[in-house]
Amino acid sequence: MQVLSRHSSSEAFVAGDRRLTYAHVRDLLSQYVAALAHRGVGLGVGVTMLSPNMPESWIVQAATYLLGGRFTGLLPLASVTDHITVCEDAEATVLVVTAPLEEHGRQVLAEVDSLRHLMVIPAAGGPPEGEPPAVRSLDRGPATEMDVAWLQYTGGTTGRPKGVMQPHRSMVQMVYAYLADFEQPHLPRYLAAAPLTHAAGLAVIPALLRGGTVVIEQGFEPSRFLDVIEAERINCVSGLPTMIYTLLDQERPETRDLSSLEVIWYATGPMSPVRLAEARERIGPVFSQIYGQTESAGIGTVLTKAAHETASLERLASCGRPVVGNRIRLIDDDGHDVPLGEVGEIAMQSRGVMHGYKNLPDETEAALKGGWLHTGDLARQDAEGLIYIVDRKKDMIISGGFNIYASEVEAVLTAHPSVGSAAVIGVPDSRWGEIVTAFVVPRPGQQVDVPALQSYVKQVKGSIYAPKKVVVVDSLPATPVGKIDKKRLRAPFWADSTRNIH
Repeated sequence: MQVLSRHSSSEAFVAGDRRLTYAHVRDLLSQYVAALAHRGVGLGVGVTMLSPNMPESWIVQAATYLLGGRFTGLLPLASVTDHITVCEDAEATVLVVTAPLEEHGRQVLAEVDSLRHLMVIPAAGGPPEGEPPAVRSLDRGPATEMDVAWLQYTGGTTGRPKGVMQPHRSMVQMVYAYLADFEQPHLPRYLAAAPLTHAAGLAVIPALLRGGTVVIEQGFEPSRFLDVIEAERINCVSGLPTMIYTLLDQERPETRDLSSLEVIWYATGPMSPVRLAEARERIGPVFSQIYGQTESAGIGTVLTKAAHETASLERLASCGRPVVGNRIRLIDDDGHDVPLGEVGEIAMQSRGVMHGYKNLPDETEAALKGGWLHTGDLARQDAEGLIYIVDRKKDMIISGGFNIYASEVEAVLTAHPSVGSAAVIGVPDSRWGEIVTAFVVPRPGQQVDVPALQSYVKQVKGSIYAPKKVVVVDSLPATPVGKIDKKRLRAPFWADSTRNIH
């Protein structure tokens, strides 16, 4: 890659005590290209990887793309059975693991017929031992823009994971979106705490294109997260709403030197407008929302930092406007545009949209019906073009014939001074069909008065929105990628139901 030659002496990656220059990364990349090619990786060949966060998490991806192969990341928190399922569906030929995970990898290798090779990375990183010489040229270019590069599996919160087939075209469009619309700093110092084998890795190439540095952490630990921002002068971060809530509730970010921060991109789910306003007050005016899906290579809409400069909590509930190159419609069940201000499903069309789901033709046809990506997200749009997501289709609660959007109830709950975070689901009920049920986490030092909280929601939003049941919990369950896992919350209530609409 030419980008690695443009900034040879600058730091490309920092991971603990490892500080790798662009020249060092280029050498490692050439060695991994040779190692994968030696194992038969070429056009259309599948490579899967299981590793903690480290520079090689991205280097193996890049080597796979340069050879024309397709890359699939495996989540470290998933089980051997889950990894077998993904590797089988991906028809992977090579599995790459780090040395501590070698035995885990061998269990997967023994069960997946398509797997031919297990490649082991030293625990401390660096090239695999006993490999062929590095290749001279990294720009091999056997793939076209339409060949699949990233075969990324969804989190599986609604059932069996689906393999999203993203071509090289989508990956390039994602880079354009970062550079054009995501307000990336001129010289990025990007903190990656989430897995680089997954969505967090999308920000690496945009950072390297500008000669920036990617600082890698092994997951999110709030105090250390702030320490690293201070010590490494981080200026851009990808975060989840739950991460930001944790910083606010467990740390005192306003007492730390976060002056280097220019942007915190938050994504993956709605953020409470009240908590967002609090975050801007205590951390700074650095927040930018990105809405997208794996199926759109993370491209969708953006609510810029300037758009956050408002006293309107309603405005802070918006996910913004479409990014450059992305068209968005709000449609009804028949595929017709809904009137302005009414709720419809978000449909997207861009060069970032997937080819489809691997081995799932019916699901692909439904998702891409009419040439548009049907996202499953329900939203409305105002006269200024701002889009407001109200719910996932599958999360909408139908109680007594009324459509109730869980995210709207959650926003009211988290506006109450005793509530730090909340999740709302529908629970089957013989009279109402479903009843609104809320799980709430108290703010530190606060106790939740359940009847008072129910009355508060009734007063602010109306009686049909007031949760008939409120469960106070210490924490909310999360998926391996950090989203609130509503499937786990629903499971006990829907286990004996004959009509599990979710």
